[in-house]
Amino acid sequence: MPGGRQNGGDRQPRDADRSHSIAQEKGETVTRDFFQHARRRWYLYLVLLAIWTLAYVRLFIDTTPRLPILFNVTPSLPYTVAVVDYRANGIRRGDYVVYAFEGAADRIFPGLHHQPFFKIVRGVAGDKVTVRDRHVFVNGEEVGFAKTHTNVKHLRLDPIAEMVIPPSYFYVQGTSPDSFDSRYSINGLVRADAVLGVVIPIF
Repeated sequence: MPGGRQNGGDRQPRDADRSHSIAQEKGETVTRDFFQHARRRWYLYLVLLAIWTLAYVRLFIDTTPRLPILFNVTPSLPYTVAVVDYRANGIRRGDYVVYAFEGAADRIFPGLHHQPFFKIVRGVAGDKVTVRDRHVFVNGEEVGFAKTHTNVKHLRLDPIAEMVIPPSYFYVQGTSPDSFDSRYSINGLVRADAVLGVVIPIF
């Protein structure tokens, strides 16, 4: 009987070792099969990696371009080529600026987030914004008419709320009637911290 107990005790470690060996072999087989599949379908994994990388960059890294020379191809401002001074400070009314978009519209159009916008500063801290029949004024001077709907998706547009511009914010305007600027609530005022630099038009 003592010998039988001894043999049974020996079998348990051997069975455990055998189970561990089988599990290890299965794990190695799965790993080997995965890498073989990856080699055959490497391009699919490359696409997935690119998608994950772009998503990470978009979410966690500021991708706003900072080029010394900018080209404008829209009717928002009356110039085609401009130089940007990224070290400028003391922004004043009438300055051309480039800023990283942070308005509420980026919840509807995610591609707008932190994209560079080029506008003219029409209102600074302390200036009064008023609205009459969708016509928007800064200190009594009209700075735009707020359309009722977007051209894309035909979404409703509301004019900016009447207010006194708080410190560290600017009211910005494009020169085109169709400009997407501070006249709309989903664009709104621009934080001073979002301004990247002052734009100096060349032609």
